[in-house]
Amino acid sequence: MPNEPDSWIDERARRHSSNARYGRDGGDAGDGGDGLPAQRGRRPRGFGSTAALTAAIFGGIGLVVSLAGLTSSLLPRHFSAAQQRQIMAWEVSKRWRSLPAGDIFAPSVRYELPAATVDDLTGVGLRAARVGIAPQSSCAAATDTAAARVLDAHGCLALLRATYTDQSATYVLTVGVAVLPSAAQAAAAQAAITAAGAGEQYPGVQAVAFGGTAAGSFVAAQRQITRSFAAGPYIVMYTAGYADGRPRVPIGEDSYAESEMTSAARGVAEAVAGTLAARPPAPSCPGSPGC
Repeated sequence: MPNEPDSWIDERARRHSSNARYGRDGGDAGDGGDGLPAQRGRRPRGFGSTAALTAAIFGGIGLVVSLAGLTSSLLPRHFSAAQQRQIMAWEVSKRWRSLPAGDIFAPSVRYELPAATVDDLTGVGLRAARVGIAPQSSCAAATDTAAARVLDAHGCLALLRATYTDQSATYVLTVGVAVLPSAAQAAAAQAAITAAGAGEQYPGVQAVAFGGTAAGSFVAAQRQITRSFAAGPYIVMYTAGYADGRPRVPIGEDSYAESEMTSAARGVAEAVAGTLAARPPAPSCPGSPGC
């Protein structure tokens, strides 16, 4: 066999070295055995898609939570039972300041004589007329000493009064409203006043006279009946006597006069209590945010 030139031998060696470097020689340099270049750094398929799907899921959850919070803030607020009671109590307790005096003490108030008093099958409806409204006063200045002591001990804030006559102007009566801090305080104070009234004279509101009227001479000495009752955070008091100025007498001897006087005074007092202590509607919140 003839000898090859040295240049040929060098050329084949150079090509062999180059093929080995780039994986073109069979089975070398990590090729697939087919002479094709191997792909280096190939990443597993699906990783990017999974990450994107996970991000989308968490993003959707965040959006749902945000929308739920926004919807909740826009819907009407619902008060708990305790909150409703607190709001309603506050509504009642502020009426003595928020209502005009002429609304608390109406110009004319209907009352009824019991059927037994008029010896009939049904009662008789009558109307009491307002004579005047007294300026607001302290509880101590407008009540008897025993009542004032009780009211002061229970934190009485103020006392409102007005005077009326019955339909025939035979009787005069003063109705007073003692304002207490709460319904519980009013109930406790009323119980103490009732206990203090076990004697001959029941402690209560002082009469208010208005000159030039049927009640012009209505003073403490004329009071024939005196009573009170609690209504919410208020104690409603009433006292009544004769319009002709006669002093206190044993009214129990005249059952008709006692019934008519009591009916008129109690009827006006209950009307005043109905205005001040009526149960307000359950509170609700309009659907505006932050209500």
